[in-house]
Amino acid sequence: MVVVDDHAIFRSGLRADLDEGIRVLAEAATVEQAIAAIREHQPEVVLLDVHLPGGRGGGGAEVIAGCGALLASTRFLALSVSDAAEDVVSVIRAGARGYVTKTISGGEISDAVRRVAGGDAVFSPRLAGFVLDAFGTAAVANVDDELDRLSARELEVMRLIARGYSYKEVAKELFISVKTVESHVSAVLRKLQLSSRHELTRWAADRRLL
Repeated sequence: MVVVDDHAIFRSGLRADLDEGIRVLAEAATVEQAIAAIREHQPEVVLLDVHLPGGRGGGGAEVIAGCGALLASTRFLALSVSDAAEDVVSVIRAGARGYVTKTISGGEISDAVRRVAGGDAVFSPRLAGFVLDAFGTAAVANVDDELDRLSARELEVMRLIARGYSYKEVAKELFISVKTVESHVSAVLRKLQLSSRHELTRWAADRRLL
């Protein structure tokens, strides 16, 4: 796991409170440090503060966007003092799998990390209500069903192509050949019943997957 928070005292206290079975690979205090650490270590889970210095002011959401190619294998759990609806919805739209507040105990955070690593979405009841209000249960289920058609690699390729990466740039980012990228794009378009990368970009934007 990578822990991202701009307060060193909080990071130290958190590490001390986590269960022994949870290994912290790195810590970061800014947007730039977080993106670099996550790309280097590629952890299963990132415990991510919502409000961070650095970057373009996007905080936790900007960190997730900067690690878009890893979203198929790395899951983000937002941790913040804020329980404001706009903060919750913003980071979930960026790609976080859960959101908990800093009032919970070390044992509860450890449990949340394990659940997110296992593929669950983790929210307190109040925060879950914000997400349901923002997205709607039917819309979330529909998007999940569409994404389930894609393999992990196809999902990575889809996100990068939808963000405007060229085939060559995708190949470099994912350490695969351009021909393999083309094959994955063809499979994505077929599975999502789309006819071009421009339609794919609109599809991803409409579902707030960029």
